[in-house]
Amino acid sequence: MSHHLVLGAGGVGRSTTAELVALGHTVTLASRSGRVAERPWQVAHPDAVEIVAVDAGDAGAVTALARGAASIVNAVNPPSYMTWDTDWPPIAAATLAAAESTGAGLVIIGNLYGYGRVTRPMREDDPMQPAGHKGRLRAEMWEQALARHESGHVRVTELRSSDYVGPGTTPRTSYLGDIVIDALLAGRTPFVPVGRADAPHSWTYVPDVGRLAARVATGDDGWGRAWHVPTSPARTFEQAAADVARIGGVKERRVRVLPRPLGTAAGLVVPFMREVRETRHQFERPFVLDSDLTQRTFGLTPTPWDEALATTIAARREAKATRAAAAA
Repeated sequence: MSHHLVLGAGGVGRSTTAELVALGHTVTLASRSGRVAERPWQVAHPDAVEIVAVDAGDAGAVTALARGAASIVNAVNPPSYMTWDTDWPPIAAATLAAAESTGAGLVIIGNLYGYGRVTRPMREDDPMQPAGHKGRLRAEMWEQALARHESGHVRVTELRSSDYVGPGTTPRTSYLGDIVIDALLAGRTPFVPVGRADAPHSWTYVPDVGRLAARVATGDDGWGRAWHVPTSPARTFEQAAADVARIGGVKERRVRVLPRPLGTAAGLVVPFMREVRETRHQFERPFVLDSDLTQRTFGLTPTPWDEALATTIAARREAKATRAAAAA
């Protein structure tokens, strides 16, 4: 049994914590607020997780928490999509410094932005060719960490996922959940702000991220390179919406998409629409993650798509009912 530090108490952080605890390990789960409402490990392992508050950009504080830990899992999700340039660098520097100082391995929860505008399914050995400043930022974070690994100062790995779907996602972290699933469950037509309804897109199930993170954090064979989280075959917005209607037992509705010129114009006055310009290619053309290497290496498979959707739908319905009861 070993101890691990998980930074970030969103869906990925909680999923990673639950997987580590299920494997017999203990965890310090740290977030800025120190509040964790959903604790899936609580019934079976109530004493295995310590929950604390920490600023993930404070190198001294993170280092203090990491002492004695076998790994640090950086599952932090900065609160604003518009301030990545200022939010991410101190977090990346602090976690890297903490890992180097304590000897803990560093598991970085990454994304696919660094690959840029792709023309085929993405693989881990594809070059970093970012299409904008957010992609450059993520690519530079990984390259700096990998350089420290290759110089022998620290052990690092990065786990890359596509857009999340699954239970426990926080607001604005699941495009499919917030835009498509919630609309259909509420009897509304899904309205997508960027993209094409018929472009194949990979959707990564959050518990599968936690499963891989726990496996790599507790092993010796995953360090020094990036891995793609096991992910089901790509589905278009139209296909995903039809699947949600079928599994959720609701009326099927056609997905509507904001025309690209209107999205561009909206970016002049709406900060979020301005920021998504550099990533809208991910939803306008095939954006497909190839996770075959990870699956073969670690013997993992993605959760079947229908099962993942059924669990997600149930979780979102339960969350809505809980909010309604609290407001009553």
